[in-house]
Amino acid sequence: MPPEESGAAGADGELSPAARRLYAYAVERHAFDLCEATAALGVRAAAAITELASVHLLQRAPGDDPDRWSAVAPRAAAARALAPLALLVRETHDEMDRLRGRLEALVPAYEAGTAHRDLSGSGRLELVTDLGAVRGLIAELVATCERELLTSQPGGGRPLETLEESIGRDESLLTRGVRMRTIYQHTARYSRPTAAYVERVTALGAQVRTLGDGLMRMLIFDEHTGLMAVPDRSGAALVVREPSVVHFMTTTFERSWVGAEPFPTSVSPEAARSISDELRQTIVRLLSEGLEDKVIARRLGMSERTCQRHIAEIMRAVGAKSRFQAGYLLSPAPAAGPVTPTPTPPT
Repeated sequence: MPPEESGAAGADGELSPAARRLYAYAVERHAFDLCEATAALGVRAAAAITELASVHLLQRAPGDDPDRWSAVAPRAAAARALAPLALLVRETHDEMDRLRGRLEALVPAYEAGTAHRDLSGSGRLELVTDLGAVRGLIAELVATCERELLTSQPGGGRPLETLEESIGRDESLLTRGVRMRTIYQHTARYSRPTAAYVERVTALGAQVRTLGDGLMRMLIFDEHTGLMAVPDRSGAALVVREPSVVHFMTTTFERSWVGAEPFPTSVSPEAARSISDELRQTIVRLLSEGLEDKVIARRLGMSERTCQRHIAEIMRAVGAKSRFQAGYLLSPAPAAGPVTPTPTPPT
């Protein structure tokens, strides 16, 4: 049976063609019954009547005949249909207000406690282990940042969802005139989402550089509050308000910033070779320290597979047949200084 005859509503919740025809028929008269509608429209109208009545567009006509129907204005039908939802919304808002009131009643006690804690110095380091709470704290600190935000982000290219979450917040920060400086690792240059993000924020005045190794994940707001990643606790952060520790974090960032290179939104072949050579020299140094592949990969912000490919090329360059032998050959000589091979050009 075609939709016009079935009276079934569409999958998207819209009225069926039969119901729309019946409604147009209904608004032209004071009342009608099933037989009249069926005769006028040429189809069985029972399903269409049921459909229209379910959304309050038809109602029982006044009088003694329960089988007669009349049309209801769309706005009146909407008011009747939405009344339960409106009541639920009001009740939800009331519950939100009650909950907010109960929680805000604790604000004086919290402020008094934190003031005492700050005087003793015990409240200047706080471990936050919930990722949602960390994100909320970052959003709050960004919103209140007045002068400069420093960020250090090791690990190569950042995930797309993280960049999408950050871009609106960072653009708002920059349009307020707040300075923003960020350090990534060299491997982030080869991430198209990261490069696109960098292009957007640098257009608003942000400065972004990259470094090979030695980064710690941290954010510093106005040289007043810092957040540091917690080793082996994914999603956790250490909130630092102790001035001497924040100063140490800022100094560490500035030293890394001096040695870092500007992040280009497009990488030329010459720049790619230069960065690749620097990465391999860093791998040589870390390999000579006896670090495992996964540790080296994590420190350089690359996949373990890519790191292993670089290590294999380095081992071929020095003629090593094992990691142990490579570590021995790459160890610094007592008199002559470190021995490093000339890395093969990247393929």
